[in-house]
Amino acid sequence: MNRRQVLTGLAAIPLLQSQAATSFAQAADKPQPFDPSVVRQLARDLAGKPYQAPDGKLPSPLADLGYDAYRAIRFNPERALWRSEHLPFQVQFFHRGFLYANRVNIFEVAGGQAKAIRYRPEDFSFGDTPPPSPDTDLGFGGFRIHAPINKPDYYDELCVFLGASYFRAVAKGEQYGLSARALTVDTGQSSGEEFPLFKAFWLERPSLDASSMVVHALLDSKSVAGAYRFTIRPGDTTVFDVEAAIYPRVDLQHAGLAPMTSMFFFGPNDPADAADFRPAVHDSDGLGIFNGRGEQLWRPLCNPRDLQISSFADQNPRGFGLMQRERKFDAYQDLESRFEMRPSLWAEPIGDWGEGVVKLVEIPTREEVHDNIAAFWEPKGPLKAKGEHIYTYRLHWGPDTPKPSALARFTRTGVSARGDNDRLFVLDITGDRLKGLDPASVRAEVTTNKGEIRNVVSVPNPLIDGWRLSFNLMTDQPPIELRAILMTGDTALTEVWVYRWVP
Repeated sequence: MNRRQVLTGLAAIPLLQSQAATSFAQAADKPQPFDPSVVRQLARDLAGKPYQAPDGKLPSPLADLGYDAYRAIRFNPERALWRSEHLPFQVQFFHRGFLYANRVNIFEVAGGQAKAIRYRPEDFSFGDTPPPSPDTDLGFGGFRIHAPINKPDYYDELCVFLGASYFRAVAKGEQYGLSARALTVDTGQSSGEEFPLFKAFWLERPSLDASSMVVHALLDSKSVAGAYRFTIRPGDTTVFDVEAAIYPRVDLQHAGLAPMTSMFFFGPNDPADAADFRPAVHDSDGLGIFNGRGEQLWRPLCNPRDLQISSFADQNPRGFGLMQRERKFDAYQDLESRFEMRPSLWAEPIGDWGEGVVKLVEIPTREEVHDNIAAFWEPKGPLKAKGEHIYTYRLHWGPDTPKPSALARFTRTGVSARGDNDRLFVLDITGDRLKGLDPASVRAEVTTNKGEIRNVVSVPNPLIDGWRLSFNLMTDQPPIELRAILMTGDTALTEVWVYRWVP
């Protein structure tokens, strides 16, 4: 993991710890009966008691590790869980320290029994940091799962759970990019954000022929506890089936479900302020939404000068995600970061989620090491205290949405200044639905909530085997909400492009 992947979104995370998970760990020196109800009961018990802040202390010198010293502490792959048994999955563990001082307890589940996985200093190399004494029981900072993805005889890193409730994954041929989280609380609110975190994990031992692995997790924070079950299936698209049971201690006015965080530094629609050899730098270039009304929306991302929050009202959403549509190296020219290989992440609700909004938060950043984009589903009305709130959804980590639409797509958004109050928008569109059309039959609809749209032009673009839509926005009243679509008669040819322009 590089420096941005270690630092992403974690600088403000408080060090929390639940007593329930610690008690279970102490009771599990010997195997204990386990099924998913165990984690839910732990979460209910936590939510029914006052929150207890943790003791995040570490012995010296682990308590004072910097970035480089922490990076030098490595788990020995030869000690990976299940390595000697040649199972289809292996697990390696992260040490505590740096931003990950809170203890995480991890258990192995086999035959309906759970047993604690004990911390052993000899499983790690410590670089220049003196190791703790052999009898020290520190627990872990997190873990990562390895499985054959690209080659049948090599265990690639598949996913990692590290820091608060963050986790990330890759599919075949990809590199780490954006992250998911279990739950957000008050993201984007002026009162400040609360960071729930995973306190304990239960890893189900896979069978010799397993194509998936199951992970259970216990969540805790000042306002909420929760139980999560992840069924993880690697492949050309890596899929997480997620079952979440949420138990608020207080009414959660702004809870974010299926949250994801990413980085957008600059791109054709929002170029860099300083000179940079790269044309674009981002882990995701847009927010896609399939809403409950059957619309398909595409919202290009920005790195704004000021915090921007956009809400897309919906009922029973079909899916949303932070996507990396641009897949050509030439678009980035970065041999080290390889942004064209970063995964998209699509959240697919299972069942009806009722009314709410897909919320997009765009945060100004002057460095690419920071995640500055967040997207999640926020239900209408609070998640009530002392209740049980169940949500099931599927996360797709891969090159695209799980079921690509027949509608043509907006693949590039470019913006140029043509004067103090004149902006030229140039949108490229590709898709089979646009092929072979008589240009006279295609109608571009472009609307704005303020200002004036001029010079709307839509023409075939043979260089991309698609079309180009361009228009001028005349206004001195930002922010501006824009909307565009190509039609033939009453039939939509494209998804709906939506955009907030701010200077």
